[in-house]
Amino acid sequence: MNCWKSVNVQKEVGINRIYLLSFLVGVLSFIFLFLPFAAIHQGYTLKDQGIFPLLIGLALLPIVHRIVHFIPLLVTKRTFKLKCRFNKMKFPIISVLSKARMSKRTSIITLLAPTVFLTLPGLIASYLYIDYFAYFLIFSSVNIGISYTDFIYTSKFIRAPRKCIVENDGTGYDILI
Repeated sequence: MNCWKSVNVQKEVGINRIYLLSFLVGVLSFIFLFLPFAAIHQGYTLKDQGIFPLLIGLALLPIVHRIVHFIPLLVTKRTFKLKCRFNKMKFPIISVLSKARMSKRTSIITLLAPTVFLTLPGLIASYLYIDYFAYFLIFSSVNIGISYTDFIYTSKFIRAPRKCIVENDGTGYDILI
């Protein structure tokens, strides 16, 4: 097999730009989502549950986002390696590495799983639960911001040849033909 392209967004874009663009995408998604939902729910008042449940939910969201990435790998019965380590602030960092090579479709589904399983239910819940719609929109917007690098990788995979195989080496992806 020949390597068609190696994709590492952190090297191509830069980690500081990724953080900045991810933050901007999250804030803009909240603004663009809050305005229509506020217009839909304009006669209702929001229930305030305090800052601590919000902070706990926002702290757990990146962990849940990472774990949701391996749901398609479980469904397709792929072997994967789940690594958990703690950074200096004792916050867990979870990495999911697929041991087997994946098809282009499986890779795209794996990358878009947090958007499908976290963001879309959050938007539906913000429509259904009127009293807490702002909280659900905050969680959905933060998840969209976290998914920014997933969207970049997905756009690279979509441009790849149809019959390619994607391999994850821990630092990026190799698209093999």
